[in-house]
Amino acid sequence: MAQLHSHLPGTFYRSSAPDKPPFKTEGDAVAVGDVIGLIEVMKSFHEVKAEVAGSNIRFVCDNEEPVMAGAVLAEVD
Repeated sequence: MAQLHSHLPGTFYRSSAPDKPPFKTEGDAVAVGDVIGLIEVMKSFHEVKAEVAGSNIRFVCDNEEPVMAGAVLAEVD
């Protein structure tokens, strides 16, 4: 199982806007480079891209949850 981490401290968002669907939902397959969420730092949004591929993603971090750099956001099988 691989872990996907936040590279920045900020707030984690699973979609690009409240009225938009999440980038990935629980159980989705993930390819290298897929966007799984955004980290917001001082009104600036940074994409979180998968660095590994897998058949099943499970989010450890909730939507709109504050995170520190290095925090685990999701796990991929």
